[in-house]
Amino acid sequence: MLECVVNVSEGRTGPLINRLVEDAGDSLLDVHADPHHNRSVLTLAGPDVEDDARALVARAVEEIDLRHHTGAHPRFGAADVVPFVPLGRSSMADALRARDALARWVGGELGVPCFLYGPERTLPEVRREAFRSLVPDTGPAAPHPTAGATAVGARGVLVAYNVWLAPGVGVELARQVARVVRRPSIRALGLDVGGRAQVSCNLVDPMRTGPAAVFDAVAAAAAAVGVTLDGAELVGLAPAAVLAAIDPARWAALDLSPSSTIEARLDRAGLDDPRWGHRQ
Repeated sequence: MLECVVNVSEGRTGPLINRLVEDAGDSLLDVHADPHHNRSVLTLAGPDVEDDARALVARAVEEIDLRHHTGAHPRFGAADVVPFVPLGRSSMADALRARDALARWVGGELGVPCFLYGPERTLPEVRREAFRSLVPDTGPAAPHPTAGATAVGARGVLVAYNVWLAPGVGVELARQVARVVRRPSIRALGLDVGGRAQVSCNLVDPMRTGPAAVFDAVAAAAAAVGVTLDGAELVGLAPAAVLAAIDPARWAALDLSPSSTIEARLDRAGLDDPRWGHRQ
């Protein structure tokens, strides 16, 4: 079974978010919409995940106009980032097949240039080099006039996790803290999110460096410059094994819950059938 985590550049318009949710169909496990980032993360999995991901991307391309888009999160597309993730008995080869098929369809049918990431290059490399030293893998050579471009990936499980600095702290301190905690297993940015300083992180190896370790690293880096923290936020879902590696007494403060695990949402959706490769 494959998971697909569709990041779209819309987090404010309720009716449009509702249409995106509808297009995700029965594959939808979770939706996280943030008005300040102006971004929604929709987590999909199941037997129809590839078809539902296409419908979701098509809606984003049709209705989101980047010419009028503002938000704290970096983006270059309406359907900005679409990674496929192998779960259970699925393999990275399965994720790469789904990635390549979606990129061909988006580039050919929707006319949106797509950049592949995974074994070839990382997502940060795509963001840095797209339309510069890097040409699209599918679709037109130039950005779509309203929908920009899409990064379509194949990757392992990733945890998106944000840590808030104390009220009144400026974004420059958040950027300074992000530089301190950044490492191969942690991608970190300092952002101004609705007037609050946030260290926005992607944990690319969450079993090696999980939310607790990142929270503590941000706390230590912030304390070194006389700043305290003001909470944390899990974006989307995390594997149950990530929670199991953390003292349950810390879960609430870290914004973690068994109900926000991939396994819990798969079970809720009735996707623990062995045909789909999900293992308890």
